[in-house]
Amino acid sequence: MSEGARSEYLLDGRRVTIPDLIKGGLLEVGTRLRFDRVRLKETHYAEIAADGQIALDGGQTFRSPSRAAVVAAGVRALDGWHAWVVDSSSRSLDSLRQELLDEVAAQSPAAPPVTDEAPAVASAPAPQRRHEFLKQARRKADANHPDEITVRELLAWWGAAARGYRISQHIEADLANHGLVTVPSFRKVTVDAMVKLDGVAEEDADEAEKIESTLSEADDSGEAEMVLTVGNLPSALGGVVSVTPQATFEEAITLLLLNDYSQIAVMSGPRKLHGAVSWKSIARARHANPSAAFADAIIEARARGYDTELIDILQILEEAEFIFVRDDKDAISGIVTTTDVVHAYGELATPFFLIGELDQALRRVVAKTYSIEEVASLCDPDGAKNITSYDDLSMGDYQRVLENPGMWEKLDWPLDRATIIKRLNELRDIRNDVMHFNPDPPPPDAVRKLRNALKLLHEYGD
Repeated sequence: MSEGARSEYLLDGRRVTIPDLIKGGLLEVGTRLRFDRVRLKETHYAEIAADGQIALDGGQTFRSPSRAAVVAAGVRALDGWHAWVVDSSSRSLDSLRQELLDEVAAQSPAAPPVTDEAPAVASAPAPQRRHEFLKQARRKADANHPDEITVRELLAWWGAAARGYRISQHIEADLANHGLVTVPSFRKVTVDAMVKLDGVAEEDADEAEKIESTLSEADDSGEAEMVLTVGNLPSALGGVVSVTPQATFEEAITLLLLNDYSQIAVMSGPRKLHGAVSWKSIARARHANPSAAFADAIIEARARGYDTELIDILQILEEAEFIFVRDDKDAISGIVTTTDVVHAYGELATPFFLIGELDQALRRVVAKTYSIEEVASLCDPDGAKNITSYDDLSMGDYQRVLENPGMWEKLDWPLDRATIIKRLNELRDIRNDVMHFNPDPPPPDAVRKLRNALKLLHEYGD
């Protein structure tokens, strides 16, 4: 790998690995590592194996320093980059990682911003500028004065306006390289929510280890899992209107009317949720007893963390129609209703179904024009994908067929091949966003592009 390529690899969306430190001359195979747990008077040892993994003295090997530290110490989560030090020098793996990043930043030529399925932001900073930005953020985090930034501003540093799965993977890798996490996680809140660029505290170690593990898997598979969370809904962290348990019916009714709400929280502090009152609960209490006290109208209210997967609250919403949300500090930060969730899934539904139609339309065109042997020889020349049916084809396979000049000629369409392929590229990016549950809605023109492509395929392919 050339120096330029190595610089781009490390500074533009790939996490530093132990083999990178070896290639950079900062570690050697056989180097002894030490992990001191001073308070418990424990010391664990490991060694850099020939394949770049960390080999514990017990014989187990791990790609992830964090996973190696977790197993060595027998705990739930640890940031292994800070835990492990070189035995002979007491330098942490994290300090070696920072030295390597500084070296490659100095060698790296100016590079274009990361591109993704998300719309590009003008004048996005180059990887070197992101490196300096993250270094400064790390210094502030170490001084207990972490930077605060909106998710939208964070994305702009990577030249993006929305959180596609590739761009999210890049951001998490770059943050991890600098020993940073966002609090709360930038993936699990709305794009206009504020997050802190903080160091990996003990309470963040579990999340950091999950990210490190996910990124390891993504390096192998090319994809990282993304899910919709409660915090991705605007109302989840948008604040909550509440009354105290000692409130009156008049106070609660006035707040319900002024805010056009169906229910409000009953709280005695930012973390102490006693329940809720709603138009329905007020009506029931007064119907049962015209002289009912306000306490008679308080009903049970459930709360879940902002990072709870959206699908996990559907049953609660079916029963109660609302749920309160706790932020990263366990304070009640908002409310999510059935309407909010219907809207969120509705934004995904139309492009989701259109993508399914597009896949079927492309398959019909390919199956009608080419033999499966022709397609397999082009898309699976070594037989690794075992393509034996048109149903085995992916969106990328359709595109690979149509962008081949010889295969395109067989279609005999009076259309421009390059223009069609350019649009298929755009549609594939939209497909990746939708199918990987990008927490941000598809671009406004996504549905139009999908409908127009389907119209063209039906006109020329059927």
